[in-house]
Amino acid sequence: MNSFDGIIEFAAVAETNGFSAAAKQLGCSTSHVSRQVARLEERLGSSLLARSTRLVTLTDHGANYYHQVKELLIGLEQANELVNQQQTHLTGTLKVSAAGGFAEHFLAPALMEFSAMYPELTVEIDLNSRLVNLIEDGVDFAIRYGELSDSSLIARKLISRPLMAVASPLYLDQKGMPKHPVHLKHHNCLVANKDIWEFDVDGKKENIKVNSRWKSNNANLILEACTRGLGVAYMPKSTFTEAVEKKLLTPILEPYWGQGTSSWIVYPNKRFMPLRVRVAIDYLVDYFAKWQ
Repeated sequence: MNSFDGIIEFAAVAETNGFSAAAKQLGCSTSHVSRQVARLEERLGSSLLARSTRLVTLTDHGANYYHQVKELLIGLEQANELVNQQQTHLTGTLKVSAAGGFAEHFLAPALMEFSAMYPELTVEIDLNSRLVNLIEDGVDFAIRYGELSDSSLIARKLISRPLMAVASPLYLDQKGMPKHPVHLKHHNCLVANKDIWEFDVDGKKENIKVNSRWKSNNANLILEACTRGLGVAYMPKSTFTEAVEKKLLTPILEPYWGQGTSSWIVYPNKRFMPLRVRVAIDYLVDYFAKWQ
């Protein structure tokens, strides 16, 4: 059985391109990973990894070896998961990164319900707009909005987020009702991420550069500023649902609202995903499947 020692560590290094990242993924020390891989190479009589000060890459022998053993590791993971699924509880810590109004008002309550189902599970939610490195920061998965730039991550669509433009009745009484997106150039606009807003005009996308009186990367602050009459806001509908129902905000420019983008669950391409992470991701996808 000693011939299997180091294979898991080697696979983790191959997938993360580094000993430190592999150690964080496996929850052990960097020295342990390095030692196990070195012993594996010694037993095989071949160098599997090319090491440099900045990057660790696979040698030709290493690439061939990884291709062979990864299927064995997947089989081992599936066997372990089959046993775990027969248990009635999840344990350990689930670490989630998210930000924004959707995370606070919808994602967090969903994870509270999930946590209540598994009392031995610890859930940590980091509500931070910083773009975290999931592997280095030890995050199991994150909620990302819009276009995804990191192709190394696996992404599963959580929800679609169509847009809505709103303003308070007080603001509209003072400044008037805009009838077309181009009229926003003469209005105070509340900017969350960018001052170029995309609308659907006659079936075509049209970008309008707006004048921003208030800027914040926090959707709740944009919502508060809008209800106080500071200007026009244009964000996902879910941000404004309650305020519109209470007549605190009035929808405007409805024929021109854009389709917006989507929210995604993203996570590292790990061969050994803990059962608690897999179950949580599946739960959230199912939870929001019929979300409006």
